[in-house]
Amino acid sequence: MARQTGNAAVRVVFGGDTYLNGRTVREWCDKALRKRPDAEFIELDAATADRYAFDEAVSPSLLADASVVRVDNLQSADEKLGDAIVDYCAHASSDPNPTGIVICRHEGGNKGKRLVERLVKAGARKEDVPDLKKPEAKLNMVYRWFEEQHRRIEPLAAQQLVDVLGERTGELNAMCRQLCFDFDDDPIGLDRVNQYLTANPQVDGFAVADAAMAGRTADAIVMMRSAVEQGIEPIALIGALAMKLRSVAKVSAFNAGTISAAELGMSPWARKYVKLGGWTSTGMATCIRTLAWADEECKTNGGDPMYALERSIETIATKGRA
Repeated sequence: MARQTGNAAVRVVFGGDTYLNGRTVREWCDKALRKRPDAEFIELDAATADRYAFDEAVSPSLLADASVVRVDNLQSADEKLGDAIVDYCAHASSDPNPTGIVICRHEGGNKGKRLVERLVKAGARKEDVPDLKKPEAKLNMVYRWFEEQHRRIEPLAAQQLVDVLGERTGELNAMCRQLCFDFDDDPIGLDRVNQYLTANPQVDGFAVADAAMAGRTADAIVMMRSAVEQGIEPIALIGALAMKLRSVAKVSAFNAGTISAAELGMSPWARKYVKLGGWTSTGMATCIRTLAWADEECKTNGGDPMYALERSIETIATKGRA
């Protein structure tokens, strides 16, 4: 995360992943309160607060001589409130013991960006939160969270966490912390991760997909039937199969030089994990068509999802030659 140094009285957490943004704000508030345990904690919403509410929040009160003020939705601050925060920043940044520590949360984007620039110029400390849009960024964040706990995680286990929970950063972070708390393994392996994710339909789907991609037709079909009996929707299993096929197709295209590393979106070790042996363009096309048909069967009342799933697994297990 890019940040400015200095013990600033005003701090701005800017943009990025929503969960990481909120987590950073909470961490800064907690740190400020530990440093000033006598301070009053005040929360303001810039979308509704005015400059008078802000001035009162950063001023000594009957309850406390100091305050930690959290300002949410900085991008929605009106001009007068923005001016008040900038004025306070300019006057308080040179004070070693300001009466108020102000921590602002900005959701990112162009709205209110000029105010952020003015605050930085006045002495505010800014932290740019990563957006985690790229798979590799999510993977690196998992490694970082384990490092924060003085622990390690195997690459395949980290990738499994990202594959399943990568779109839900809060759940991903909670799972990393829970794994570190519950197990002494160092590094945490894939079996431990799957042990905690077995209730997630995507994980069962990945298990079915892995068996199919490995050519274990019977195992994959038995696992598929078990997953459906446990209440997992066939469409979720089809999604996992499709994801595995996409990985093969993308790695093949990357090796052929038709897409770039950025378009591929995989780390070098993850590329090595994808097995291309025995695949052909014709076989891949057959598998994709079969999955598309299975997807349609799952979405129509007259379809037979179970038969379509079995047929898809058989086709994938033979790399499109079934």
